[in-house]
Amino acid sequence: MSRALVLTPGDPQGIGPEVACRALVARPPARPVLLVGDPEPVRREAEACGLELAPLDAHDLPTGAVGLLPPPPGPEPVEVRALRWAVAACLDGRAAGLVTGPIHKARLAAQGFAHAGHTDFLGALCGVERPVMAFTGGELRVALVTVHLPLARVPAAVTSEGVLHTVCRAHEALRDQLGLPAPRLVVCGLNPHAGDDGLLGREELEVIGPAVRAARAQGVDARGPVSAEAAFLDARAGRADLVVAMYHDQGLAPLKAVDFGRSVNWTLGMPIVRTSVDHGTADDLVGTGRADPSSMVAALELASQLADVREGRA
Repeated sequence: MSRALVLTPGDPQGIGPEVACRALVARPPARPVLLVGDPEPVRREAEACGLELAPLDAHDLPTGAVGLLPPPPGPEPVEVRALRWAVAACLDGRAAGLVTGPIHKARLAAQGFAHAGHTDFLGALCGVERPVMAFTGGELRVALVTVHLPLARVPAAVTSEGVLHTVCRAHEALRDQLGLPAPRLVVCGLNPHAGDDGLLGREELEVIGPAVRAARAQGVDARGPVSAEAAFLDARAGRADLVVAMYHDQGLAPLKAVDFGRSVNWTLGMPIVRTSVDHGTADDLVGTGRADPSSMVAALELASQLADVREGRA
């Protein structure tokens, strides 16, 4: 019997419960799935879309079944308690991987949640200091050097160590998990025109360039820094397998313009499989029936594929 994927729907006030249930109806994954979160909105959405739920533990789920489990009680928000349980289940081998629905960072911060988002919280739970946020699933693949930072803080946060770490984790993930034998990475500059040889900034000369050279010395096929527009043109033309972006919107604005709904948030450098949707809680869509489950479908499929690789079944 296959180990289950754990799916945390995320913020119970957002579209997470709806897209989770609709995705499981639209394309049931090859593994059993255990939904862990606030049971009330999950049951409501499951009834609305015809998803059959079993209130079972992860050990008891047969292939193709979908179970529902509330997280253990406690003072934290329900979506945080669900994540703690899910990560523990993945780390101790009860579950094969984690798929997450969207959380609302401002609502959680107002309740005392100290992390900037899913990725760094999951890294803390797994004992990983620098997990890498990446996206795959459509025409483009992207990995981010910095994530949820105000733009004014990005230049100081872009370090040679951070660039090298991101490039190497992306290379390893493409090679070992997606099966690309010789991944080709292109690395963006921080400044317009990749700094124009120092005219528009020196980060490319003093920080990013040395990191790319260090990666190449380790056998990674990485080039750059190049301007972001050139990097994404290369990726769309098939001349690169992944773009390494320096900050959130540099990477995600082009990605979502091309691949929104198809791309999957994929956390690299972790001891567990973790994928997620490429969108937020979309409060304005709650209850309208217009929430698109396609990114959740893709996240479930990628998590199942990556779990197979880890188990030596792919």
